[in-house]
Amino acid sequence: MNEPSIFTRIINGEIPAHRIYEDDKVIAFLTIQPFAEGHTLVVPKKQIDQLWDLDDDDYDYLWQSARKIAKHLTTALDAERIGVVVKGFEVPHAHIHLVPIPHAHTVNLDPYPEPPMADDGNLKDLAERLKM
Repeated sequence: MNEPSIFTRIINGEIPAHRIYEDDKVIAFLTIQPFAEGHTLVVPKKQIDQLWDLDDDDYDYLWQSARKIAKHLTTALDAERIGVVVKGFEVPHAHIHLVPIPHAHTVNLDPYPEPPMADDGNLKDLAERLKM
């Protein structure tokens, strides 16, 4: 990855953001396209395209930070739940979406229709193929 991502530019102070948490490894800021009030992005300062490509220490630290921030959002916004989404298509920089959900069914994180029930036989075959 040669070009700094928009998140790296935010980390470097080149682009403004509404930061709610920062330490030497992670930054968290409010997204400009929120699903709900308080929708926060938790981003490692090291620019890595995919979450799964982070080394073990950075990966664990990112999720521990997300947990700490989610607990804070739950209290600060009186949220019933914090939804977690990892999409990773818009910005080539690993990040976690934390979406406060004030009450059940108040936030739609999935704009697509509910998928049909899977065939049990197909699931059995697939599970065999995917066993580790």
